[in-house]
Order: sequence, then structure tokens, then C-alpha cells
Amino acid sequence: MVSTRTATADDAATLATLAAATFALACPPGTAPEHIDAFIAEHFTLDRFTGYLSDHGRALRLLVDDDGTAIGYTMLVFGDPNDPDVLAAVTHRPTAELSKLYVLPASHGAGGARMLMEATLDDARSRGARSVWLGVNQQNARAIRFYGKSGFEVVGTKTFLVGPERHDDFVMERMSERGPIG
Repeated sequence: MVSTRTATADDAATLATLAAATFALACPPGTAPEHIDAFIAEHFTLDRFTGYLSDHGRALRLLVDDDGTAIGYTMLVFGDPNDPDVLAAVTHRPTAELSKLYVLPASHGAGGARMLMEATLDDARSRGARSVWLGVNQQNARAIRFYGKSGFEVVGTKTFLVGPERHDDFVMERMSERGPIG
């Protein structure tokens, strides 16, 4: 049985390892492996995750299997988007970015990602977010389906750089007109 829990400062190394193992899953086919490796080396280090875990504007959550081994994670980033395309597309405030939602491939299809999503949306709700948004590569059909089933809708587009490679993302938002995310 899988469960979720809030990540703590002691989880920085685990999160960096999960990030390195899962980031390529979000990249479109044909992304140069050396660009993926360089992105991981820059953005998914122990120091970065130590900083993320101490940042009160972020919330990280782990998906763990029955023996406590981490098999997935999420990261929320609270506040208005910095990207002008996202700022224009995401219209409900306050908002949070679902910056990361990854599950190890061996655990795909077992329901853990849905459980992790629900717990992460609860985290956003508890901090007063009216919406949650994310960027997903336009070629990542599996993720787009999952986010659609989770109540997210395409509201715009943005670009995402992996090294010198420019990738086209959909901006998806889950919102509630009645208040916090429903």
C-alpha cells in the first residue's frame, strides 16, 4: 500500500535522486541526453533540494511504498507566476504552481500518482490557493490525460528550455469559482 507524506529537510537527497531518475520522462522524444543530464546537474542537486525544503513558498510531498521507500514526489510553488505567458493564462488568484509531479516508472498505473495529486491539491487548499497550474510538454500525452482526469484544463502555452532546446508546453490550470480548489 502506498501513502504520501510531507517531505522534510532529511529528504533532500532522496528528492534529488528521484528527480534525477524521473526528469527525462517529461522530456519529449529526441531531447538530447546531454541536455537532460546538464539540466539535472544544474537543477536537481542536493543543495537545490535543501533550499527548496527550507523555502516557505514551496511545499514538497513524497509518495512512499509500504516499506517507506520513496517512489514519487511533488513540489508546489506558491505565488504569482514569473513567466509572462503563464501570468496572462492563469487568471485565478491566489495560485500555486505544481512544479513537479513524478513517479518512478515501475510504479506507474498503480494509483499512486492520483493519491499524490490529491494530497498535493490538499496542500494547496490548506495554504489558500484558489487555483493550481502546471506546464506540461505538448507531446506528453500520458501526462496530459492524467492532468485532465485530475481536473486541469489547458488555458495557454509557454516555452521550457532544456539546455539550448526550446520545448512547447501547455499551461494547465485547475480552479474553482467557489473559492479554494474544489
